[in-house]
Formats: sequence, C-alpha cells, structure tokens
Amino acid sequence: MGAAISGLMLHLGDRLGLYRALADAGPITPGGLAGRTGTAERYVREWLANQAAGGYVVYHPAEGTFELPAEQAMVVADETSPVFLGGAFEAIASCYADHDLLAAAFRSGEGIGWHQHDGRLFSGVVRLFRPGYAAHLVESWLPALDGVVAKLRAGASVADVGCGQGASTVIMAQAFERSTFAGFDLHEPSIEQARRSAQEAGVDHRARFEVAAAKEVPGAGYDLVCLFDALHDMGDPVGAARRIHRALAPDGTLMLVEPNADDGLENNLNPVGRTYYGLSTAICTPGSLAQEVGLGLGAQAGPAALTAVLTEAGFSSVRRATETPFNIVLEARP
Repeated sequence: MGAAISGLMLHLGDRLGLYRALADAGPITPGGLAGRTGTAERYVREWLANQAAGGYVVYHPAEGTFELPAEQAMVVADETSPVFLGGAFEAIASCYADHDLLAAAFRSGEGIGWHQHDGRLFSGVVRLFRPGYAAHLVESWLPALDGVVAKLRAGASVADVGCGQGASTVIMAQAFERSTFAGFDLHEPSIEQARRSAQEAGVDHRARFEVAAAKEVPGAGYDLVCLFDALHDMGDPVGAARRIHRALAPDGTLMLVEPNADDGLENNLNPVGRTYYGLSTAICTPGSLAQEVGLGLGAQAGPAALTAVLTEAGFSSVRRATETPFNIVLEARP
C-alpha cells in the first residue's frame, strides 16, 4: 500500500517541481518549499512526511526541516541523470487513468491503440527512456555493433523506426554530424513533438520525421536501422522486420533494443520483470492486439523469441551485442 500510494506522491512531486526545488535547497521547511514552488504549505507538509517515511527525504526533527539527499536527487530531480525515473511514474499514472479501458479490454480481448491512452503516457515514456539512451546509446550500444560507428562518423543513412518523440534520433544526430537520420512512427502528435525537439537541438537539418507504419517505412539503402523498445509493441513484428530487411543496404545493420528478459518466465520473476510485465499488461500487449495480426509479443519476450522474429523475416545473422540491466541489444544483418 505504501509503495502504491507513494508512486502517486512521486508523480505529484515531479509534476509540481517539488523535487527540483528540494535538490539545491539543503534543509528546508515545508513553508520554505511551498514558497519556492507556489504550492500550499499544508499539502507540502503532508507530502514531505510521506517522503520522509519512505526514505526519499531526510527529516531533521530538531529544526523541523527536510532534505533531499544527492543520491535520491539523481532519481527524482535530475532529468539528465541516467537513473532518473520521474518519467516512469508519469507513465504509470497514465495507466491508472486508463483503467476503464483496460478492464474493458480484459473482458473483450480487444486491443488499446497507442492514441487511446492518457496523454501522460507519451510524455512519460520519452522521459523514462531518454536518460538510458543518453547514457548508453552512443557510448556503448553503437560501439558494440560491428563497424557501425565508423560508418556513422563517415556519413551514414539511418532510420529510427518507432521513434516516438524522437529522443533516440536526436541523440544520434547530435553525435554524428555527417550522417542523416529519419524517424518514423504511427503516432502523429509524437512525430510533431519529435520535429520540435530536433529543431530545439539544432539537428533538424539532418534529422527528419515522418508518420509511417513500420511495415511501410519509406526509403532504401539504409546503413543502420534502429528499433528502440518498439518491436514488441507492433502488431506484426515479423512484417515490420521483413520491411526493414528490404530497406537495409546489403551491408547494413539492424540494431534492436528491447527490454532485458530471459526466455523463461521463471527467470524473470524479479523486480525488473515485475515492472515490465505490469507495463506490458497495461500498454504493450494491448497496443499490439489493436493492430493488424496482433501477435502480442509482450515486453518480456526474451532473446529467443526476438531472434525467431528476425530470422523469419529473413535476417541471416542475429547476435546479442550487449546489454544493461534494463535493455538487451541485438545486432542483425541481412
């Protein structure tokens, strides 16, 4: 119960800027924090008590002050931190808001389209995944692929399929100035935000975005195609992978990034698996079931199932390139 209600408290602290205000305040009273954030002291006092009881903040009883430790600030206050999780609780809050849709889907067996969800899902997902992409994509994931970084430095053609709001595309475009990037996604509002993000980052001249289904990705001869946490959401992942196979240059590479999981359910019964299975029940599986074919891979499909999809689509070589506690990276060649 404490964990469940504190998820809401974390979402509120993120949304209202309470954590950001705490991060550089040192010991502060509820009134001081309320004054910094334009909120009501009585609500802030109760919220801080919850945070202290959960160990998120430290309470100093003699002074009646509260303090956010630096290690906690990395998780709740600093969006550039690789362990920032404010976006996770924004996305989870959207799932609670969608509970009527989900209950109906359980009864009918029908899917729930991405566009049907509470709007916090879209912003929450990009804020959840962007820190991990910023920490790992350029530094470890791309270097784990055979010869890809050299191509990107020289000037490569890259497609980011299922790009969402374009966080991964923009990160790559910032790192490799000689390459060109195209992001594709079914969700038009996300594509519009991706275009704005590319413009704000100053990479819109080499990063473009289009609304397109994975099975209908335009263009050919791509040196690199990326799928970031997207294949398992697709209704027809085999069809999507088959189109990508045709769109790649003969010596091109598919980089598939998926949630890290073992092939056996019994080996995923841990905190990470608990989280991903829950998100998969509320978001990923319904999203797949709402599309053509509706395979419903789920967010914990495992490397064997993912490899089977790519092999069926025509890829002759699939290998595990690298992984993090939360992600697995597969490299596939035509």
